[in-house]
Amino acid sequence: MQFAGHTPDTPFPRGGAIDSLATNYSRAEAEIESLKAQLLEARKQATLGELLGTTTHEFNNALTTILNYARLGIRHPDKETRDKALDRILSASTRAAKITASVLSMSRSHRSSNRMEPVNLVFLTEEVLVLLEREMMKYRVQVEREFSEVPKVLANPGQLQQVLLNLLVNARQAMPDGGRLILRIATTPARQSVNLVVRDTGCGMSREVMQKMFEANFSTKAGPDETGKGGTGLGLAACREILEAHKGRIRVESSIGKGTAITIRFPSLRPVAAAG
Repeated sequence: MQFAGHTPDTPFPRGGAIDSLATNYSRAEAEIESLKAQLLEARKQATLGELLGTTTHEFNNALTTILNYARLGIRHPDKETRDKALDRILSASTRAAKITASVLSMSRSHRSSNRMEPVNLVFLTEEVLVLLEREMMKYRVQVEREFSEVPKVLANPGQLQQVLLNLLVNARQAMPDGGRLILRIATTPARQSVNLVVRDTGCGMSREVMQKMFEANFSTKAGPDETGKGGTGLGLAACREILEAHKGRIRVESSIGKGTAITIRFPSLRPVAAAG
């Protein structure tokens, strides 16, 4: 009997040759894993860059409001105008403080990029919404919150913030003429998992797009929009990898002209029973 690619004069590799093949195979596997890690980090950095741009823009808006109303109060000494200016300055300052708190929270998370900790999804979602509030208003997107009291989940806050930012921006971009963005956080009936649903009333996706939406470098956009977001094809691929690392799952439902609903599910973190 003669095997394909082998002749009686060509002996099978033995001994050191087999060991060499095994070593090369192991080295190739290690290199592939290293490249995967580098690619995931690049995807995270791309999303983080969008986050930084959003934060800078929102903080600048708050400062501009403060400066404009300060000038108004200086120019008009009457009590009514000054009271109005001070009220607007207070409101903008409060918003700037919220943005700063969100940024500091994200900064702490990114310094420990792989550390897992108990996370309240409602609080984390509110922090991300602070950064996108003006953007949603600009594009006439009405944000509706349906938040229930839920158990915490074990997660890396910075990575989940990146996932949420990506999903919320995608939803906003799917509604160029405005619409509704419904956010729902609730537990499953047995409270073993926590669901976070991001639903929009936008253009929806075709079956063909849905089949490719998690592929690296796939995008339906020609490039970033006027806010500098989207078009890289890195977002959803990175989102899925982050969620898988959290033992989470993601489900997408979409219909052309009706919108899209993305559900991400995490195992809930059960409280540790007190000893004794």
